[in-house]
Amino acid sequence: MTTSFPRQSARTRRFTLGAPRGFLVSPDGSRVVFLRTRGGTDPVTCLWALDVPRDGAEAKERLIVDPRGLDLPGEEDLPAEERARRERAREQAGGIVTYATDEGLTLAAFALSGRLFVTDLGATVRPLDAAVPAFDPRPDPTGAHVAYVSGRALRVIEVATGADRALAEPEGEQVSYGLAEFIAAEEMQRMRGYWWAPDGTAVLAARVDESPVRRWHIADPANPGTPAREVAYPAAGTPNADVSLFVLGLDGARQEVEWDRETFPYLVTARWDSRGVLLVVQTRDQKTMRILAADPSTGRTTLVREDTDPVWLDIVPGAPARTGEGDLVWVAEDGHDARGLIVGGERVTPDGLHVRAVLDVDGDTVLFTASEEPTEIHVWAYGPGGLARLSDGAGVYGGRRRGGTTVVTGSRLDRFGAETTVLRDGALVGRIASHAEQPSLNVGVTLIRAGERELRTAVLLPTGHTGDEPLPVLMDPYGGPHAQRVLAARRAFAEPQWLADQGFAVVVADGRGSPGRGHDWERAIHHDLAGPVLDDQIAALRGAAERFPLDLSRVAIRGWSFGGYLAALAVLRRPDVFHAAIAGAPVTDWTLYDTHYTERYLGDPGADPEPYERSSLFGAVSGGDAPADVTRPLLLIHGLADDNVVAAHTLRLSSALLAAGRPHAVLPLSGVTHMTPQEVVAENLLLLQIRFLKEALA
Repeated sequence: MTTSFPRQSARTRRFTLGAPRGFLVSPDGSRVVFLRTRGGTDPVTCLWALDVPRDGAEAKERLIVDPRGLDLPGEEDLPAEERARRERAREQAGGIVTYATDEGLTLAAFALSGRLFVTDLGATVRPLDAAVPAFDPRPDPTGAHVAYVSGRALRVIEVATGADRALAEPEGEQVSYGLAEFIAAEEMQRMRGYWWAPDGTAVLAARVDESPVRRWHIADPANPGTPAREVAYPAAGTPNADVSLFVLGLDGARQEVEWDRETFPYLVTARWDSRGVLLVVQTRDQKTMRILAADPSTGRTTLVREDTDPVWLDIVPGAPARTGEGDLVWVAEDGHDARGLIVGGERVTPDGLHVRAVLDVDGDTVLFTASEEPTEIHVWAYGPGGLARLSDGAGVYGGRRRGGTTVVTGSRLDRFGAETTVLRDGALVGRIASHAEQPSLNVGVTLIRAGERELRTAVLLPTGHTGDEPLPVLMDPYGGPHAQRVLAARRAFAEPQWLADQGFAVVVADGRGSPGRGHDWERAIHHDLAGPVLDDQIAALRGAAERFPLDLSRVAIRGWSFGGYLAALAVLRRPDVFHAAIAGAPVTDWTLYDTHYTERYLGDPGADPEPYERSSLFGAVSGGDAPADVTRPLLLIHGLADDNVVAAHTLRLSSALLAAGRPHAVLPLSGVTHMTPQEVVAENLLLLQIRFLKEALA
């Protein structure tokens, strides 16, 4: 029996299972370690290695650890910290979903079901008698010890003897050592809370005090006997966690790192290499960012670099770093529209190249991703030989590099699936296979530039559609800042193609505020998250209608998270354009969303509430933005276990709609978080949405 696409998409976690990821390369380039499940529907992630010979022979991969061979309980026994980390990282697989190694890539540590394991990356895998549950284990660079977090304490265990002790224990129930607070993990892309010294004698650890943060309670209405879960949620305009740093010696020494934490409360990232400690800190308004050098012995810091922007500064993954000669590697706009790579204080990339992330620094070669065209993200290298692009063909790529070995992985527009190649001194020496499934449909996507702003837009028609009869339209955006939907990667459009095959022309558009198109483009949404993004969706719709047979009298829109907000906004503010909407996990009131994300775009609600009122959905509900007698079908969907966009957003909007006499429907998803649900729920949710859309546009 043929499996339906919705079921296939759910079982494969949207075709991510079986694809290799999490690459690390040894210092001599002879070994690549990575994560991958055994098959396209297998949710258990295993640890693998690829051995790269020096004689030019073909590289060979081998399995290091399959969690099923360790006789452990399943994912239901995950520690709370690990569940939270996976939610922040949008991790959908199980098994070994993260790992860490020593400097030489000879020892790896990972946690399964709260227990700590190490492997020599050969035939030996063994548990360490660590405290349970163990979370985020990381070997020191020498491989002698493994640090980890348990019970909010940062602990260290000796690999050879199993001697285990606490480096720092929390002084209260709201204090932790070695963990990333909610804001860091959700918005700053900092998933870790401690960093080893290069010689393995000390740890730089974040101390997080959540006592200032307001408490919210997330209940499980489907199980009234289960107590509500308390979470520390820093909503816009309210206090954040208090984050400080300590150098903790294995000999018991303890030294606080000093900086102006009142002015710079956000710890963006830290690194500790052979040349010392670097911190990146940020003001709460995100208009100033500093790189500080810290003396581990005294805790004193000195200013290395300061960046400012009158609107906000973006955090770029992988920066700062240092070259082998000690030159600082940074990414900044420095008065240019596109972000550039800065090495030793000099901008080394041209104006038309927009840097996305620093991937690795190998000696004096910097590996990074950047875009000349915003729908494409390529791997580039800058070094003694100058600037060179390492990826070919329209696509979205990433990579790692050490010891002259470069791993380039990516998804292309002209084919489905991910490809991973391994280069040694520029020559192809191997490929790492992907076991991800191919979808049971043919994805046919066309990328266009719509309207006068050349909005990057994807259009998908039903498979085999050749007629001129206009099709009903389904807009399927994210549409907001910090994320892109329109990318040159065919695998990104499997679900939109299935939606199109149900009889729609599907249009996906990235408007102002989306990344990849420079400083001014991203900051066009400052103090207004509603107007520019909604206007650009309408412009993309009309631009697509100039090239494709679209029936503009039957236009629906659906989305999740910011896309859900945008979908509800569309039918409430512009019912003349949009005739039905599905809003999944929408932010409806921006004062209920977190500090770092929301204040970046809308400012402090206590100082200036107008941007929040301008961007809220509630003004449209009361009739301020659209005729009160014009209503469109609206389906609100929300996971009741969501701790990112809490269900209160949808419930409050529903109450306001009811009070205003505006018809709508609400679908609560019991036990579902902000990640879209899996398996049967995900399949039936897609089918239900199609039924709603067809009835609404009939």
